Amino acid sequence: MQKQELLDCHARIEPYIHNTPVLSSGLINELIGASVFFKCENFQRGGAYKMRGATNAIVQLSSEERSKGVVTHSSGNFAQAVSLAAKSLGVMAHIVMPTSAPEVKKKGVQQYGGIIYECEPTLEARQAMADEIALRTGATFLHPSNQMNVIIGQGTAAIELMVEHSNLDAIFCPVGGGGLIAGTSLAVHYFGTGCTVFGGEPFEADDAYRSLQSGKIEGNETVNTIADGLRTTLGDINFPIIKEHVSAIIRVTEEEIVTAMRLVWERMKIVIEPSSAVTLAALIRNKEDFQGQKVGIIISGGNVDLSNLPF
Repeated sequence: MQKQELLDCHARIEPYIHNTPVLSSGLINELIGASVFFKCENFQRGGAYKMRGATNAIVQLSSEERSKGVVTHSSGNFAQAVSLAAKSLGVMAHIVMPTSAPEVKKKGVQQYGGIIYECEPTLEARQAMADEIALRTGATFLHPSNQMNVIIGQGTAAIELMVEHSNLDAIFCPVGGGGLIAGTSLAVHYFGTGCTVFGGEPFEADDAYRSLQSGKIEGNETVNTIADGLRTTLGDINFPIIKEHVSAIIRVTEEEIVTAMRLVWERMKIVIEPSSAVTLAALIRNKEDFQGQKVGIIISGGNVDLSNLPF
């Protein structure tokens, strides 16, 4: 992995993505005792950062590969991102979604032209159906978080954040499948100066925290968390990157996630999903360690079911 690869990726996807705004809140700064800069990927096309990785993966396919389409499995944000990126590039998208996926995210996939295939809500069922579709159609499989093209694409959000605020002490991002934090940590490794990367993760789905403790990929005992985007596990490609470049994973309770989500909605007047609130919750929980520092937070997305809010 070279620094130039990240720069090339950013140039490649720039025509298809938004350079999202970086916002801050005086009240939140005061509450934490630090200067906090929110990279608002909830304003990204498709409503989440995943548009970056999906676009980078699809734009590099050959014309023959594009003609056969792409296939992925996702509970929501990557499903929408692949559907929208594929539509932008004239490619057919086959999307495997668990029956438990939020209706708002299924609707988004349909609106972006993705073809939905529903399966049982297990990773095994998701992968099996995606493999079957790839075999039948010749579509290229895109993994939501465990392919280098996807990981590098996700890292471009942190690059943009560091261009705007070059002297950050730390960057926080949520940890689900590990693609965002792996990409972010690579971006910080190559472009950050004295900047460290922290992950936020629910206690109810803390596989990344336990994986860093044990040194090997751990599964989830439970996925009983409101942060539906973080219920997946790490992969063999992103885990070594996380192990090498991430300082720590901070776990938070469901109550802390809801409190942080509400704080952003009320004080910043922006819509963020529970998975995004995990990062602010993690910073609040450990705020004593970041007094007087400049901290970036990747707001991963804003795809919320408004009929099912936790407050």
